[in-house]
Amino acid sequence: MESDCRIPVACCRPRVLVLHVLFWGLVSLRVFGAALLSDVKTTAVKTVVAPCWLLEEFVVTTECSQCNAFQTRSWSACGPTGYVERVNCTRSNRDEYKSCRSAVMEEHLFWKFEAAMLALTALFAILVVVRQRSLDRLASEKVRRQIESI
Repeated sequence: MESDCRIPVACCRPRVLVLHVLFWGLVSLRVFGAALLSDVKTTAVKTVVAPCWLLEEFVVTTECSQCNAFQTRSWSACGPTGYVERVNCTRSNRDEYKSCRSAVMEEHLFWKFEAAMLALTALFAILVVVRQRSLDRLASEKVRRQIESI
C-alpha cells in the first residue's frame, strides 16, 4: 500500500526543516532587501547629461593613454578601463574624455588568461593521472583478491 504523502521522510526532520526555513528566509531577505534598496535609489533624481560623443560624430585628438592616480579618482571616464582618450565632438566643438581599451592592456589581459588556462590544464592533467593511478591500484587489488580467493 502506497502513501499519498509525496514529501520524503528525511525532509520532515526538525534539523532539516530549520535549515530550510533559514535558507529560504535568507533568500527572501536578499530579494526584498534588493527591492527596497532599488526603490530608495529611484527616489533620488539626478540629472545626467549624456556625453557629446554618444550623440554626435567625434574625432580622437589624443590617443588612448593610461590614467594616473589623480585622474582615476577625479574623472569618471577613467573608471571602467583605467585608460582614457580625448575626443573632440564635431557639431558642438567640445573636448571631452572617453574611456577606451588600450592594446597594451588587452595584450596583458590575454597573456594573463593564457597563463591561467595553462595552469588549469596542468592542474587537471595531474589530477587525471593521480585519479587513474588510484583506480588502477584499486582494480589490481580487486583482481589480486579474486585470485587469492580461488
